[in-house]
Amino acid sequence: MGSVLATDTELDAAVHAQEISYAEFNEFAYAIKGVFDRVIASLIVLALAIPIAIIALLIKMTSPGPVFVRQPRVGRFGKSFVAYKFRSMREDAEMLRDELEQSNSHSAPTIFKVKRDPRVNRFGRLIRRTSIDEIPQLFNVIRGEMSLVGPRPPLPREVMHYQPHHLLRLAATPGMTGLWQIRGRSEIPFEDMVEMDLEYIRRWSLWLDLYIILRTPLAVVGGRGAW
Repeated sequence: MGSVLATDTELDAAVHAQEISYAEFNEFAYAIKGVFDRVIASLIVLALAIPIAIIALLIKMTSPGPVFVRQPRVGRFGKSFVAYKFRSMREDAEMLRDELEQSNSHSAPTIFKVKRDPRVNRFGRLIRRTSIDEIPQLFNVIRGEMSLVGPRPPLPREVMHYQPHHLLRLAATPGMTGLWQIRGRSEIPFEDMVEMDLEYIRRWSLWLDLYIILRTPLAVVGGRGAW
């Protein structure tokens, strides 16, 4: 799929303007990170094969519509991909989005979250609160489109509203979890989330990834910022 950035140099220009070094994110380091991601994600999928089947069956039994949803997302360097999630909303949820714009819990159009979203079905509330709806993104990790750890993958319409410094978060492969996940998820304002993403990029190491992965279950159980 293509890139949502207007030019191939927009991200480079943003990096130079902010004088941020991404030496740690060279291709050799990313190769190691990619192998780590794929191995762990594959093992998790194998371990969760039966629970995944049960969740899919419950979604089918509790509301009409497909088990999975496919969402266009923006990955590293602005490259578009399709992310997978368990369906947690009614089938016509996307068509109702415009009606909920004024209910957006974030003031900026760079992120869209609604508390007590009326489009979410009963079983969907449970799997969203526990982040179970994001388990299918493990297949995006195996395909190399996402990482286990990284910035939240934005929607194309969100990226269209980005300021130059926001583009810096696209220097990293988007992740299933990250500093934003273990520090509050949807309660975090967008600008603070960007700062956390840049902190992650500056500090990145496999040890940091492992730390965030180990902290994620505690954040999920706590339920803070899970809408």
